Amino acid sequence: MKAHFEMMAAYNAWANARLYDAAASLSDDDYRRDVGAFFKSMHGTLNHLFSTDVIWMSRFRGKPNPPWTLDHTPHDDLGELRARRKALDHEIQGWVMSLAETEMASEISYTTITGPAQVSQPLAEALAHFFNHQTHHRGQCHGILTHVGAEAPPLDLLLYQRES
Repeated sequence: MKAHFEMMAAYNAWANARLYDAAASLSDDDYRRDVGAFFKSMHGTLNHLFSTDVIWMSRFRGKPNPPWTLDHTPHDDLGELRARRKALDHEIQGWVMSLAETEMASEISYTTITGPAQVSQPLAEALAHFFNHQTHHRGQCHGILTHVGAEAPPLDLLLYQRES
């Protein structure tokens, strides 16, 4: 199971790099345009993904959630957000690599952000959600790119696997 999550962490970094390359090609107006996505724009969606990944990494390490809402915008500048995203993806990969196979069945406990509640679940289940959540919102970003008439890069896991 650990090998699966190592692959997902590497795929995550690969897909994010491709997505940020595409986002960087947008005008600032298109990058920030409210296109009706759940977090409105490419800017809002990329910041949501960054924020929630920081939240989950805190949870995985047994630390409290940062004092953020799910629509928090930690980085208003795309260049700064991109640099922090790259560093976070590297951190995620390193953390997943550091896990022992036996840790996958361990329980983590955390407090949810909305309707705060205490939750406990196996680490492997939380990791599955973590990577699925990223894929879900990258799909929204892909749709935003298409909506504003930009080139949307292929982000398929299969393509990553073939390139690796």
